[in-house]
Parts: sequence; structure tokens; C-alpha cells
Amino acid sequence: MPIVRTVSNKAESMIMPAKSSLISDAIQSQLPDGYSIRKLQLEDYDKGLLSNLAQLSTVGDASKAAFEEMFNYMQAHSDTYYPMVVEELATGNIVGSGTVFIERKFLHGCGKAAHIEDVVVSSSMRGKSLGKHIIETLKNISKESGCYKVILDCAEHNVAFYEKCGFSMKGSQMACYFDH
Repeated sequence: MPIVRTVSNKAESMIMPAKSSLISDAIQSQLPDGYSIRKLQLEDYDKGLLSNLAQLSTVGDASKAAFEEMFNYMQAHSDTYYPMVVEELATGNIVGSGTVFIERKFLHGCGKAAHIEDVVVSSSMRGKSLGKHIIETLKNISKESGCYKVILDCAEHNVAFYEKCGFSMKGSQMACYFDH
């Protein structure tokens, strides 16, 4: 699918895959009835996004103002950050989410690599293949953005899930945390 380049003098200028290619019709049609996958919206703060993310890791103090600042940053860099959510249509609640960000590299002919982060499905919604659909959407965005690879880190107990989604083990994860 083509890349759409919308250019204006406004902060919301975007260089990203065409909206139609963000979520393929095939993925959307395979979702269970009553669920939709879409880009993150500012209103998702009030729809349970952070409580859902808290099932994955520490969210910390994320006020509505801090959320809005981060949201606006991601929007201003919408050719890099693609936060996606699964909404339960009956309640309007966010029951799943994941983000892919695009890294520009000097390797592979100044290519791009995608990184999948923060994939989580609400514990009460697991078993409906929502996580699989989030991953497929993020992989599709990566491919349509021209990335030569997409990578992620996961807990040992999630390896089998990601292998079912087409990933394979490569290397080891390392981390160095800082006090803030």
C-alpha cells in the first residue's frame, strides 16, 4: 500500500502509512464481534487505557495533563509512533493496546527497524485472540512503513505466544535501569 504524506505548517503534520493500511480489513474483520482496533485517541485516558497498561507494568503517576503531553508528542511524531488500542464497543472501554515505533538506522542502507512495545490485553478479555490482532496490526504498520524487521522483548512465559505470531528467538535482552 502507498505511503501518504500529508504536509502542513501545523504541529499535527503526518508522514505515515495511509489510514486504510494501518488496520487491514482482514484483521478488522477477524476481530470478535463488539471489538474494534484503532489508533489511540486523547479520550482513551478516560476509557481505561492506563489501568489496562498497569496489568503489564508500573504506570506510575500519569496525570491527564501528562498523558495529553505524551499523546501530543506522539502525534507530532506520527511517522515514528503508532499507538493502537482495542476498544470494547458496548462499553467504550480500552481492553487491549500496543505500540510500534520506527527507528531510523544507518544499517541496511539507512533502513528502518520497528520495535513493538507495551502489548497488553485486559485479563478479563484474554482468550479472544485480541493480542494476536494487536500484533498483526503492529506488524502490518511496520511492513507498510518500509521496515526491514520488527523486534520485541517479552517475558519468558510469553515466548510461545509471540512464536505463534511469527516471531523467533534472536539474541538476549539486556536492561540498565535508572532511578528517577
